[in-house]
Amino acid sequence: MKPLRIIFAGTPDFAVPSLAALLEAVVARPGLPPLEVVAVYTQPDRPAGRGRQLQASPVKTLALTHGLQVVQPESLKKDPDAVARLAAFDADLMVVVAYGLLLPVSVLEAPRLGCVNVHASLLPRWRGAAPIQRALLAGDPETGVCIMRMEAGLDTGPVYHRVATPIGPRDTGADLHDRLAALGARALLDALPGIADGSLTPEPQAEDQVTYAHKLTKDEAIIDWHQPAETIGRMIRAYNPWPVAQTSLDTETLRVWEADVDPERATDAPAGTVIAAGKSGIEVAAGRGVLRIVRLQPPGKRAMAVADFLNARSMDGVRLG
Repeated sequence: MKPLRIIFAGTPDFAVPSLAALLEAVVARPGLPPLEVVAVYTQPDRPAGRGRQLQASPVKTLALTHGLQVVQPESLKKDPDAVARLAAFDADLMVVVAYGLLLPVSVLEAPRLGCVNVHASLLPRWRGAAPIQRALLAGDPETGVCIMRMEAGLDTGPVYHRVATPIGPRDTGADLHDRLAALGARALLDALPGIADGSLTPEPQAEDQVTYAHKLTKDEAIIDWHQPAETIGRMIRAYNPWPVAQTSLDTETLRVWEADVDPERATDAPAGTVIAAGKSGIEVAAGRGVLRIVRLQPPGKRAMAVADFLNARSMDGVRLG
């Protein structure tokens, strides 16, 4: 049987399990057609770290380990030569996972079977750049992954396959990121046979259920203590590990990594006031309820348990924010 020729396009850690799954499936996976990853597209190396040295993406690192051809165009939308080079691979399918570059119609139509995307939400809910964090912020009871056929619109294509997972009361953005990355890799392999032989028909998304997951910004990570404790708690979980929720303490900025919530506890203290502080946490009055900070990060230091932070200073009666 002729191998299914695949171009893989991805950049960050989230995309690594999907590429790894394709490479492992090249060896053997019952029910899958033979696969051949003919090229890996990833964003150009970027400066990183204190030394600002150029750093390869996680996807590039994995691809080079397996001796795959890596292509790193600055753009595919404004570079006809880059599009022609992609078409020359004569791929059957392009698999896109958090690539980070816009794909013009000429690229979407280049592979025989088009392009499919591993998207970290239950479409049509949370189209866009930050679906994991937006689901947490909204208090969604579940999220998941979709294997979607790509169109010119932003995450508008029909869905081949979807898998849901519950959002636990302590799940962070980091937790869901890792879980959905692994779930997406498995969902991709489950959908591939039907995509390859045409037996799997994608279902159009319901346009009346669309929500958008706008890109995260550092500004939105500033805690407003007038919000309910439950809302602030979701924010702290969603913004872990980036951009990390933060609040001001006098002239300093504290980053809040972990907190517990008592949404029904009543207090007369103004929002942002520390009403108790001890080894179990720093209790702060919110607009409704109380939030107990259990892990934070002072400026220039690593994240630490509250007990370690309180060894160096008193928080009695302090007002945050």
